[in-house]
Amino acid sequence: MKLGVVGLPNVGKSTLFNAITQAGAESANYPFCTIEPNIGIVDVPDERLNVLTKLYNAQKTTPAQIEFVDIAGLVRGASKGEGLGNKFLSHIREVDAIVHVVRCFEDDKIIHVDGKVDPKRDIETINLELILADLESIVKYQEKEAKLVKSGAGSKEHLDLLNKIKTTLEEEKPVRTLSLNEEQKEYVNGLFLLTTKPVIYVANISENDLSKDYDTMPLVKSVQEIAKQENSDVLVLSCKIEEELIGLDVEERELFKEELGLKSSGLEKLIVTSYNTLGLMSYLTAGEKEVRAWTIVKGTKAPQAAGKIHTDFEKGFIRADIVKYEDLILLGSYNAAKEKGKVASVGKDYVMQDGDVVLFKFNV
Repeated sequence: MKLGVVGLPNVGKSTLFNAITQAGAESANYPFCTIEPNIGIVDVPDERLNVLTKLYNAQKTTPAQIEFVDIAGLVRGASKGEGLGNKFLSHIREVDAIVHVVRCFEDDKIIHVDGKVDPKRDIETINLELILADLESIVKYQEKEAKLVKSGAGSKEHLDLLNKIKTTLEEEKPVRTLSLNEEQKEYVNGLFLLTTKPVIYVANISENDLSKDYDTMPLVKSVQEIAKQENSDVLVLSCKIEEELIGLDVEERELFKEELGLKSSGLEKLIVTSYNTLGLMSYLTAGEKEVRAWTIVKGTKAPQAAGKIHTDFEKGFIRADIVKYEDLILLGSYNAAKEKGKVASVGKDYVMQDGDVVLFKFNV
């Protein structure tokens, strides 16, 4: 899974990236500090792996991972190549979801690219550039499909859908706000549009505002209102605090979190939200050599899940022996779970569940 961290210059984007990846990306008080995208690979926190590692006395523990990409700050005119627009757009096409950092704090010492803090305007600036880029693409798709329809080789349904998308974009609304059936979604996914990508908004607040009721903060509320219209998620974080937390050792970090009234770190919240946004989950494999988490899309069937490990597993799939994580831990061993009838042997139609501990049987 690849998440692109975006936002206007000087909104806390690189600060958040530093906090979640410990990558030390340059963060400074001037626009376009990030030119080439910084990339960080982050382990997905999963306490189940630690428990299974102890249970199996495993030699190795491998968590699932997320790739974060810190993309250059965007300005008006990016869709026409202004600033670093072309680079920004090409990098954002490659990610699965967008983490949009929005400044929701006042600080005279930190320059705002537009001179004044206004989350609604900032969100609209970025959304509009993505919309304009998509509009340019849609016009080309329309022209091509119209010619195919005229020759009898095209699809009237696809042309109608392209017209509908164009109208939505002209109304300055992202394509993700459209209600589409499964067939339409599949077609639209093949267009690789920027505004179809799911968005998680990060409202970046001051460390002094952490204890406040976010619903009473006008800057945060404006982000929440836009996200609600788009059916997107919002996380309220202090990127500065997250960066400070990551610099502490584990014990100090827990004490600081307790002091601030934080139950979990911003990274943990972001990962949970990302999994929900993209409809992802993890299944587990366990043995003496390795305990590992594998990320799959919800609804994935057993053979395709096996294919995440190796394509041969999917091609030669016979069956999968599955025990629920909770049953395995409760009974203390795989053999005990098997004796109690808690290990199920499933076939090709089995839909994987989060926390399934799996042993795949295959023949190549």
